[in-house]
Amino acid sequence: MPLTDRRARWRAWAPAALGLLALLTVSCDTGVGRPPSAARPTSPARSAAYDAGWRTGKEILDSGGKGAAVREVVWGGCVRRSLTARPREVVERDRGAWVLGCRHGVSGARHRRPARPLTRRETDPGLLAGFRSWAARHGRKAAAAGASRVVLVHLGDHDYDVELTASHDHDDRGADAADLADAFAEWWDGDDGDAGVAWNLLVLTRDGERLVTRDL
Repeated sequence: MPLTDRRARWRAWAPAALGLLALLTVSCDTGVGRPPSAARPTSPARSAAYDAGWRTGKEILDSGGKGAAVREVVWGGCVRRSLTARPREVVERDRGAWVLGCRHGVSGARHRRPARPLTRRETDPGLLAGFRSWAARHGRKAAAAGASRVVLVHLGDHDYDVELTASHDHDDRGADAADLADAFAEWWDGDDGDAGVAWNLLVLTRDGERLVTRDL
């Protein structure tokens, strides 16, 4: 889908999205509305991530006003912030919980920790095969040659990032890793479909170190 069409689609959807924010957070299974005896225990790890995100969202609301909620909730600001939010050891315990906290904080919603982990990783060999096939047909085979695995990082029920593991090491932070990221982003059609919305592409070394980040 062309980028301009995608932006137009999001502009049309944005007003309704804020009105549905409460429904979206309920779909993340926060445990709201359950009797205390029915709520599952809250993990300290995801609680810490949620709390850190909520504080960040509240700071954004205090400085940017209610208009900031559109940018952070509808346009993925909280998701993108989660990639660089500090402290990393807290955020990475459950990045999805951090994103939910950020969204609650910036929208002025009540502080409600999730009742289950929100980050889920899923290997997707079909995406890798599709990317390689496209690259072979479009003169990008060399750029795609280093890709060895695609993982979808689900950050709740509606948002996810794409992790692309490469054969490059830390010293390849420049051209090779950037070419791989550019080729994948070019192949990605922008139509996220029923699975949710993909926000970021992360190219990683085999050891999991982040080399390149791209918007999707």
